[in-house]
Amino acid sequence: MMKAHWQRFKDYLSRLFRREPAPGHFVEGAKWSWRGFLDGAMFVLPRREYLLYVPRGHSRWRRAPLLVLCHGCKQTVEEVVKGTRIVELADSIGCLVLLPRQGENANPWRCWNWFDAANVRGSGECAIVAAMIEMVQRSYRADAKRTVVAGMSAGGAFSAALGVRHAPLVRGVVVHSGLACGAAASPMTAMSVMSRGPDTDAVALARGARTAGTLVPLLAIHGLADNVVAPRNAAVLVRQYLALNGFELPAGADSTLPAATSDVNSAAAGRSVRTREWRSDGRLLVRLIEVEGLGHAWSGGDAGLPFNDAAAPDATALIGQFLGELVR
Repeated sequence: MMKAHWQRFKDYLSRLFRREPAPGHFVEGAKWSWRGFLDGAMFVLPRREYLLYVPRGHSRWRRAPLLVLCHGCKQTVEEVVKGTRIVELADSIGCLVLLPRQGENANPWRCWNWFDAANVRGSGECAIVAAMIEMVQRSYRADAKRTVVAGMSAGGAFSAALGVRHAPLVRGVVVHSGLACGAAASPMTAMSVMSRGPDTDAVALARGARTAGTLVPLLAIHGLADNVVAPRNAAVLVRQYLALNGFELPAGADSTLPAATSDVNSAAAGRSVRTREWRSDGRLLVRLIEVEGLGHAWSGGDAGLPFNDAAAPDATALIGQFLGELVR
């Protein structure tokens, strides 16, 4: 009898002090902001839902990086989770992943309204997602120095706006197949801007938004066969973020890029990949990765879903590397 009691006590202690990590899980929620009204949809409530992935073994005693991943047009957050395999990355590096969800009442194609003047100013949906970021940083003790916003296409353009308008809340930006903040002068010109390049001076916008002493590094990934968002937009985005980070550029809004700190050509899955970096005092300002033969699709994604290309390079792995380089 005594032996049985002792064994139960030992089992209890074992469960109490077991070091098995807690499994990863999703949390649903919604957030709003008084500044969240759009100029082009003023009667849409300034509230959006989100999905948050809490990684395996997460503890509030330890600061975790935060990745905000914004879906593109005609995508759901569930498709982005599956297509990017972001859960695997999150579990491997202990990263929280916030996935804002666009509503069809705000955009019938579920696009983030990157072209809306409110978002260009940093209000609108930018203010709503900024409120989500602050909530996660506060409630889950996310590391404010390792908070990165990423997205593809419309989600990428939206991420670019968050980085320009919400530094230092956002400490890094990843834009896959996207555009510069404020690239379109109005919603009417957005489609032509995607194919031809900006009709505004995106560099001047960044100079005006710059916060002295704050760096917002950029990772830009673009397919050279993209027939939806022309590769020229990636060059303008790079110029915008160089200006945002205090890099001296000639005046103008053209797509000419200054000489890079490093310029490397490599091959991945039979594709040519060019990686250029711009640094200042050894710190990364901008990294541009151009992939030959890649169209308007997430590189290294699940090809069973739209807007994903299974071939290398793996954009999700590149994001993980980028996160690891941010100042701790």
